[in-house]
Amino acid sequence: MTTSNLSSASGAAMGGAGGLANLKLVFRRYKIIALLIAIAIIWGFFSFMTDGGFLTPRNLSNLLRQMSVTGILACGMVLVIIAGEIDLSVGSLLGLLGGIAALLDVSHHLPLALNLVLALGFGLGLGLLNGYLTAYLGIPSFIVGLGGMLAFRGILLGITGGLTIAPVSDNMVYLGQGYLPPQIGVALGIALFVLAVALTWMSRVNRSRHGLPLAALWRDGLKVLVIGAVLLAFVRTLNSYDGIPVPVLLLLGLLGLFSYVSTQHLFGGQQHGSHPPVGRERAGRQAVGVRHHGPDVRAGRSGQYRPPGCRLAVGGQHGRTRCDCSLLHRRHLHARRLRHHLWRAHRCTGDGQPRQRHVHAGRGHLLADDRQGQHPGAGGVG
Repeated sequence: MTTSNLSSASGAAMGGAGGLANLKLVFRRYKIIALLIAIAIIWGFFSFMTDGGFLTPRNLSNLLRQMSVTGILACGMVLVIIAGEIDLSVGSLLGLLGGIAALLDVSHHLPLALNLVLALGFGLGLGLLNGYLTAYLGIPSFIVGLGGMLAFRGILLGITGGLTIAPVSDNMVYLGQGYLPPQIGVALGIALFVLAVALTWMSRVNRSRHGLPLAALWRDGLKVLVIGAVLLAFVRTLNSYDGIPVPVLLLLGLLGLFSYVSTQHLFGGQQHGSHPPVGRERAGRQAVGVRHHGPDVRAGRSGQYRPPGCRLAVGGQHGRTRCDCSLLHRRHLHARRLRHHLWRAHRCTGDGQPRQRHVHAGRGHLLADDRQGQHPGAGGVG
C-alpha cells in the first residue's frame, strides 16, 4: 500500500471519528433529540406489530389519559429528586388520597370543589410532614418514604375496610374520564399558540433591552412554527376521537405551572442550594452566617415535599424559598476568603510575616513553606 493510500485511509478514519464525536456532542447538548428518536423507534415498532393500530387516535387518546396520572406524580417528584432526595410513599399516598376523595364523594356527598380542596389539604399536610422529618429532624428521606408507604397503606385499609367505594358522582367520573368538546380543544390550541408567540416576542424584547445577544429571527420563527405544528397535530388527533381528555388537560396545566415555577419563580431555584453543606463548605457557611442569616435551606427542602402531596391529591381524584445559586456562590467565595484570612492570621506570629518560624496549631511540626524559608542552623520546633 502506498503512502498516499495510507494517508487517505487515516484521513477517512479520522473523519469518521470526528463525525461520531460531533454526533455524540449534539446528542449530549440536545438530549431531547435522542429522546424523540427513541420514541419514534418504539412507536414505529409497535405500529408495525399492530398493523397501524397503535397510532390510531383512539389508542393515542387512551394512552395519554392513562399516563396522565403518572405525569402528574412526576411533576411534583422532579423537585424532590433534583434536590438529591427520594419519596417512596408517593404511590401509597396516591391511593390514600383517592380513597379519601371517594369516601367524601360517596358517603358524605360533598360538592366536587370542596372535595378537591380537602384532598389537596390532606396531600399538602402529609407532604409537609415528610419534608419536616427529612429537613428538620435529619431523618433520611428513604426511611421517611418507606415508613410513609407502610403507614399510608394501613390508613387506607383502615378507612375503607378493604372494600370498593362506589359509585362515585358523575362530576368525579368526568374529572377522571371526561373529554373536552372539539370546539374548546381548538380554542385551547389557538390560545397556546398565541401564548408561544407572545413569550418568544417578549424574550427578544427583554434581551434587546438589556443588551444581550439575540438569536437569529428565523430561528425564533422556526421555533414558533414547530410549536404550532405540534399543537395542530395534537388537537386534530385527539379531536378525531372524542376530544382532549380532561386528565390530559390537567397534566398540561401542571406542566406549564411547574415550568414557570422552576425557571422564573423564586421557589424554583432552591433545588440548587438544597443539598446540605459538607466539609469546608459547611464551615465556610457557618463562618459568614449563611446558616443563620441567609435563606433557610431546611425550609426549602421541606417545601419541596409539598408539590408531590398536592399533585398526588389531584392524581387521586382522577385515577418558600429559593436558595439563589448566585447569592450562595458569592457567600461561599466570601467564606473561603474569610477562612483563608483567619488561617493566615492564626499561623503567623509577631509581625505576621509568612516565612516566620512557628508551630501549626495542634501539630508539632513546621509547615512546608516555613521549612523552606527556615534559617540554617535553626533547631527543631521551638
